[in-house]
Amino acid sequence: MKLIIANRAYSSWSMRGWLAAKLSMLPFTCELVPMDTPEWKSGEAKRNLPSGKVPVLWDGKTPVWDSLAIVLWLADKGGHDRYWPREMPARGLAYAMAAEMHSGFQALRSGCPMNLKERFPAFTPAPEIMADVARVDALFSEARDRFGSETDLPFLFGPFSAADVMYAPVCTRIDTYHLPVSATARAYVDAVLAHPWVAEWITAGKAETYPFDRYPIAGGIPV
Repeated sequence: MKLIIANRAYSSWSMRGWLAAKLSMLPFTCELVPMDTPEWKSGEAKRNLPSGKVPVLWDGKTPVWDSLAIVLWLADKGGHDRYWPREMPARGLAYAMAAEMHSGFQALRSGCPMNLKERFPAFTPAPEIMADVARVDALFSEARDRFGSETDLPFLFGPFSAADVMYAPVCTRIDTYHLPVSATARAYVDAVLAHPWVAEWITAGKAETYPFDRYPIAGGIPV
């Protein structure tokens, strides 16, 4: 299998696809296509991207695009118990949380774009961003209180799972923009950021030198 991603520092969906591939424990290679290059803007760099977006997992001659589809494909190949909680009530919440992350939180996405190269301690989130943060915080607390706290592991449902894959980029946003969350949510964010795969991705993202002008910075604050 080959996974095509974009800049680790900025591509939240690439991060989800890569973490999903790591979670499978199946062998794969990784190809990075930098964004905001002339080749990206002309479309030349997207010739192996059926939707024109990243990530894309090529499994032989079969392309699977979209991070959630990649999660589902790899769960079919590597076993659903590796990706989702075994107990049905927990699995139902994990499915719903992953789907809500996939389709929601637009204010948080646009107002706090993923950025592993900067930190914004003076950032003041708009009310709509804080509404999304409050919803994320509530989901973290519900998963941890109902299911995650039953184990000694610090993730949403105990072991690192597809739900954690889907919310890992949000954890980086909470950290990057110093967004206020509850003690339960902050402990979970810290656990995700310390996970070896997440830490590997963040380190690689910080080391990137690709030019990227999509998120201009004014006085240390994204605009």
